[in-house]
Amino acid sequence: MLDVRGHGCKSLCRAAAWSENVQQETGERISSVEAMELDFQVCSRARLSRDPRFDGKFFIGVRGSGVYCRSICPAPTAKEKNVRYFPSAAAAAEAGFRPCLRCRPECSPGTPAWLGTPNTVSRALRLIAEGGLEDGGVESLADRLGVGSRHLRRLFVQHLGATPSAVAQTRRLHFAKKLIDETSLPMSEIALASGFGCVRRFNAAIRKVYRRTPTQIRRLSHLAGVQAENQYLFRLRYRPPYHWEGMLRFLEPRATPGVEWVENGEYVRSITWNGNHGSIAVSHDPEHHALVARVQFGDPRSLFFIVERIRAMFDLNADWSAIAPSLRVDSTLAHRVDAAPGLRVPGCWSGFELAVRAILGQQITVKGATGLAGELVRRFGQPFAVSDRVTHLFPTPQALARGDIGALGMPKARAETIRNLARAVCDGRINFDGIVAADDFLASLRSISGIGKWTADYVAMRALGEPDAFPSGDLGLVRALGVDSSSELERRSQTWRPWRAYATMYLWSDSAEARMSRKEVSSRDAGKSTSGLPAHAALRIAL
Repeated sequence: MLDVRGHGCKSLCRAAAWSENVQQETGERISSVEAMELDFQVCSRARLSRDPRFDGKFFIGVRGSGVYCRSICPAPTAKEKNVRYFPSAAAAAEAGFRPCLRCRPECSPGTPAWLGTPNTVSRALRLIAEGGLEDGGVESLADRLGVGSRHLRRLFVQHLGATPSAVAQTRRLHFAKKLIDETSLPMSEIALASGFGCVRRFNAAIRKVYRRTPTQIRRLSHLAGVQAENQYLFRLRYRPPYHWEGMLRFLEPRATPGVEWVENGEYVRSITWNGNHGSIAVSHDPEHHALVARVQFGDPRSLFFIVERIRAMFDLNADWSAIAPSLRVDSTLAHRVDAAPGLRVPGCWSGFELAVRAILGQQITVKGATGLAGELVRRFGQPFAVSDRVTHLFPTPQALARGDIGALGMPKARAETIRNLARAVCDGRINFDGIVAADDFLASLRSISGIGKWTADYVAMRALGEPDAFPSGDLGLVRALGVDSSSELERRSQTWRPWRAYATMYLWSDSAEARMSRKEVSSRDAGKSTSGLPAHAALRIAL
């Protein structure tokens, strides 16, 4: 396994350092990281300072105790000669270290999938989180990615210090430990929920790694509380800073009536997964650098995927210290970044839902689009009472493919676009889950009449989690930067790469155009010129 003592200047630990001088110096050193290498000095200083901004970016193996810890572990600091640094929890486990019961590595924000890794590894990690190893193992996963299984294993060892199977096994163990500590689920259900298949394998794996039985671990936990049946509470950590208010300001006006609701600092919505229904409620715990997710769902086997989806929805894996330096290079963005550090890119629960919502918003205001979305839910969504405000599930593709959407009062062309999208999902031509090649997927999406480049870029930002997705034809962005055209905007954005989605959020959040009439919409997306602008002008659609 990877022992970083004596390694060079490249570093996973991008500079979120304890002084501005160190932050700038370290950031310059690692801005062009190409391989998952850890800088010994940076990791050492992060360990000694217990800076939460490094949490999950590397793990510490302590030779004396045989455990691996997070950088913020409150245990007495070990001597430098007795520690090793690893780029991932799986790498530490492969080297023979077991998880620390005190700092609980399973609660870390996790290693950002995009940090210093090639697209193949990033996409593989996304597929593993969606169960990509469940059918066919590494060979099937490699085939989906278009590479050989041997090459995929080599890439994982090079960039994460462990094989795909080891990464998946560590994730299962961490999630099982989280369920033991934070829920009152029976061990048999935890075994199924964490993907072990049977209790015997689950017990053996926990005992081997933690040197305690699951029951003994639960006795040691002070976190598990009594929850109502089918209700679970999870604390999902992030690396500070995190701009929760900015996240809610974006989500609140776009919340679909009957499906989503934002109130008193909490986001609530109904959810569907594998044919089962439930709800989530997410709030902020700034003291512990975490979001508190309350999940109500009848099938515990889906909890792992639900938690992963919530993490993606609220962009919890992002590493602000890696993003901010690229944005601060632009003077227009610099003051926005400093005034509101930690702004994230909101994800979504369902890519299909997001795409429908974007189509509904063409050529009308955000308020009008939200009203249309609510009417769509009332007519075609399945009733599912969570509260007075959350009363339905979002309509399925099957319901919209056969529904009379034009009766809602929108233009016929727009209603037909939604129906065509729903039909494409129903017959398998478009699938929002398990996406391997983002460019191919977006090309398929744009092949539907009424869906243009802007809509596809927006879906890439929020549904695919592409950090460099950029709607360069957005009129709000053009005006916010004071440039003359989308092509000039595209040229200016090159200095923000690979974080252009985050730059977009900053410009939208501070732009008067974010509140403009949605009559300003791309002719490619809406099918005609608006506001007296030429037909080829690429303008912003309603979100």
